[in-house]
Amino acid sequence: MCGAELCDAEHDGGVRPPSRRSVLRTVAGAAGAVTAGALAAQPARAASGTTAVPDRGTHLVLLGTAGGPTPVAGRAGISSALVVNGRTYVVDCGRGAVTQFLRAGLAMDSLAGIFLTHLHSDHTVDYFSFPLLCAGSATNGFETTVDVYGPGSPGALHNATGKPLTWFDPDNPFPGTADLTRQAANAWAYSTNAFAAEGLGVPPTSLLDVHEIALPDTGATATETAPAMAPFTVMENDDVKVTAILVSHGAVFPAFAYRFDTDHGSVVFSGDTAPTPNIPTLARHADVLVHEVFEASWFEENGLPAALVAHMLAVHTPIADIGRIGAESDAGKVVLTHYGPNDPADRDHAWWARHAALSRRNADYGGEIVVGEDLLRVAVTART
Repeated sequence: MCGAELCDAEHDGGVRPPSRRSVLRTVAGAAGAVTAGALAAQPARAASGTTAVPDRGTHLVLLGTAGGPTPVAGRAGISSALVVNGRTYVVDCGRGAVTQFLRAGLAMDSLAGIFLTHLHSDHTVDYFSFPLLCAGSATNGFETTVDVYGPGSPGALHNATGKPLTWFDPDNPFPGTADLTRQAANAWAYSTNAFAAEGLGVPPTSLLDVHEIALPDTGATATETAPAMAPFTVMENDDVKVTAILVSHGAVFPAFAYRFDTDHGSVVFSGDTAPTPNIPTLARHADVLVHEVFEASWFEENGLPAALVAHMLAVHTPIADIGRIGAESDAGKVVLTHYGPNDPADRDHAWWARHAALSRRNADYGGEIVVGEDLLRVAVTART
């Protein structure tokens, strides 16, 4: 294993295939680098009536808060943004992430990094939309290559069903972030090449630098997905240090939670996870803990099979546990997101607020629990 460093194109050890940075560059070259319609000459403008996020300090923006793949009208798919001194880091790219990014008043040329907690469709469906739709845009494009961090392939997943797991590609049934990117580029090759034939655009993959995150040697496997471990470094620059830890999300492996430490405060994103001691380990003394939340009662009341409800309880975190997790983490505040059920018509803001308050009281948690909503902004400040 390659410890805390990142897997790059040269990495060839551990349980994952090599990160395909060189492959992505090959894809980009094959599409033909086109100079006409070059990258953005001006920053994106905020949506009408939306103020821009300040370019100093650290600011959390919830782009979308819906859990699960099922589309609903009341919430966008799961995605968050952390703006640090004008640089924007997106965590997960659920349904509508690109639109929500602009609605939030974020400039596309501020995008500095994308972090994928895991590769479920509801967290990745809008990932490739960022480079695909911005490749060569004169108004809403990137000015620099965006770093992407996400899981590599596990090689295999724990399969409790015994059914074949090779529906689409028997040779690569569990593509990691690099292969996901490469295959998305191939799927949209017609569009890219059509633009190129008219002297427009650039290859979308030329806008990305993909890093598959190498796992430290903790004994994690497809059947022991989140053993107790110490956080490990994923990325660090002048503004932010990003660390990660493995979390428990059923058969999904690897699944990460991320911590962003800045001069202004610290923010942890739980990703999708069942309750695990690894979250309080990563979120120790964090100023903000952005945590997924689930409530089984709606699913039971609406006749979902008991086995399915039991499964969801086994891979997500009940609202009743949120106060305890906040207390064990000693987090300054917990911000709820990734709601299940995901439609506000089924469990509205007031319902979540009542149950969050009960969870807080039962755990004697001294921090605040914020019921997150799409486009909610939170200014991040370190506790004194």
